[in-house]
Amino acid sequence: MTTQDSTIAVAGATGRLGRHIVDVLTESGHKVVAMSRSTGVDVVTGAGLAEAFHGVTAVIDASSTPSFEQQAATDFFTASARNLHAAAQAAGVRRIVAVSIIGIDGSTAGYNAAKLVHEQALLAGPVPTRILRAAQFHELVEQMMHWGAKGSVIYIPKMRTQLVSARAVAEQLAEFATGAWSARQGGPFPEIAGPRAEYLAEMARLVTARRGDDRSIEEVSDPANPDRDLYESGALLPGPDAVLSGPSFADWLDQQARSHH
Repeated sequence: MTTQDSTIAVAGATGRLGRHIVDVLTESGHKVVAMSRSTGVDVVTGAGLAEAFHGVTAVIDASSTPSFEQQAATDFFTASARNLHAAAQAAGVRRIVAVSIIGIDGSTAGYNAAKLVHEQALLAGPVPTRILRAAQFHELVEQMMHWGAKGSVIYIPKMRTQLVSARAVAEQLAEFATGAWSARQGGPFPEIAGPRAEYLAEMARLVTARRGDDRSIEEVSDPANPDRDLYESGALLPGPDAVLSGPSFADWLDQQARSHH
């Protein structure tokens, strides 16, 4: 597939990752169909998909559920996988590329368990599908700080992760959507992660230090989370075949600060 004949549809085009995917594809000269509920395309009901897929060669699925609750997320992902495959097959789309999460094989609860179901539903469909498993995005740190803020303390779950930039993930997804499908490097689930393993709480401390925020960061272990051991043991870290891509979280923070000035 060369640049000239590829039109790529992006599901979840206005999201944290989708915005970067649209940018990457546009910058490299591809035609992009940006799909989101705001453009009249709903992956859960299937509304607008047939029209959106007209003339499309590949689909990148970066859509995400508004709810992190396991059942709601599972319902979202199973419906979206079914609808994307049905519409893609009808339109003659050649491939689907989707994003998932490194280290979720043992997940039994919450969003990560829903993503496992999502992977299976996508791979079971009729259109050839490739799934890129990514580490947590740099943006997760501030999201967790927001959720964990209680007065003068910010509670951050104990988690080892190899934070990666959403832009790097977008570039890899774009390559899968437009390039030759190489031999399955790293098995059926190629992985992408950042340059080094970090504890989430340490990264949150970097943020508060940079901003002169005097709230303290407290790392907490949640015994009620059945996936706690995965988060804490390093199960979310990439395997030996993963693509490692910068910037590190600290460098990314610097870039963000510069771009805001």
